[in-house]
Amino acid sequence: MAQQRYSRYEKARIIGARALQVSYGAPVLTDTEETEPILIAADEYDAGVLPFTVRRGER
Repeated sequence: MAQQRYSRYEKARIIGARALQVSYGAPVLTDTEETEPILIAADEYDAGVLPFTVRRGER
């Protein structure tokens, strides 16, 4: 199954939400050298390990 393409706004929302989770102590899902939650979330996004889905409204 092909990976879903996200708009830049969806990507920003996903990374922001994940960074908040990491800042509150959620376990990190990938090996990374980063210490800032936003950078950790970006690394996780790039690795494709985030368990987020985007529901788009009907047009």
